[in-house]
Amino acid sequence: MAPMTEAVEQPLRDEIDKRPETVPVPASLVPHLSETAILLDIDGTLIELAATPREVWVPPGLRETLNTLMQQTSGALALVSGRSLNDIDLIFAPAVYPAVGGHGAEMRLNLGGEQGAVQAPMMDKELKRRLAAIAALSPGILLEDKGYSLALHYRLAPQAERAIYEVVSLIRAELPEAPIEVLPGKCVCEIKHAGFTKASGVRELMTRAPFKGRKPLFIGDDVTDESVFAIMPDYGGLSFSVGRRAEGVDGHFDAPSDVREFLAVLARGNKTASLS
Repeated sequence: MAPMTEAVEQPLRDEIDKRPETVPVPASLVPHLSETAILLDIDGTLIELAATPREVWVPPGLRETLNTLMQQTSGALALVSGRSLNDIDLIFAPAVYPAVGGHGAEMRLNLGGEQGAVQAPMMDKELKRRLAAIAALSPGILLEDKGYSLALHYRLAPQAERAIYEVVSLIRAELPEAPIEVLPGKCVCEIKHAGFTKASGVRELMTRAPFKGRKPLFIGDDVTDESVFAIMPDYGGLSFSVGRRAEGVDGHFDAPSDVREFLAVLARGNKTASLS
């Protein structure tokens, strides 16, 4: 039987091997960064995935590129991640950026570090305890408590994938009224409080200055980014996936290194960049 994450992603994986033609960067985008909001996922999009969440690192030049784009968009650049705001800041330190964290549970616009909005309650402690116990199923399962959600990383224990999802399903069956949602990702099973997503966070972000009234450009790689891909047409925006051609996007990048190159081109004002 196929792993559960494969079953969830299969409709999208059917498109993986269908490489699209090169999609040129829209010429109207580059000279109009003053009208654009740049929204970027982090893991698997801006930076490469690592064996554990703590092992990721920011490649040389990325902070400089982001800082330049922040200036060119008058601050309308935000990181949109499943990571908490605190975790995002640790990764990009000493730089601090506007961000939607915790899959939409947190939002910050103030670069002084003050949290701009909290849109979700913390997960119930007893429920979190039961979910955390799943990490004992196998050595190599890493538990990440984000407050609003709990993530079980199994990149170091891929054989535990099915067992993890089976236990999560049992807990959900025993607690049908619990307001939780399961997010399958790349070697991670994340359980979060229902009622918020990256898309709900982005919608809130787009009501706030300096993002309000701009056309968003969103780049993401994972299943959790699909909710944002889906709402880009509502704002006349553009969306690009990484590593695969997701449904409804305007194009895709093969790897995070290509995303960084594209952003560097935007920062330099070069209109000849393309996606492949």
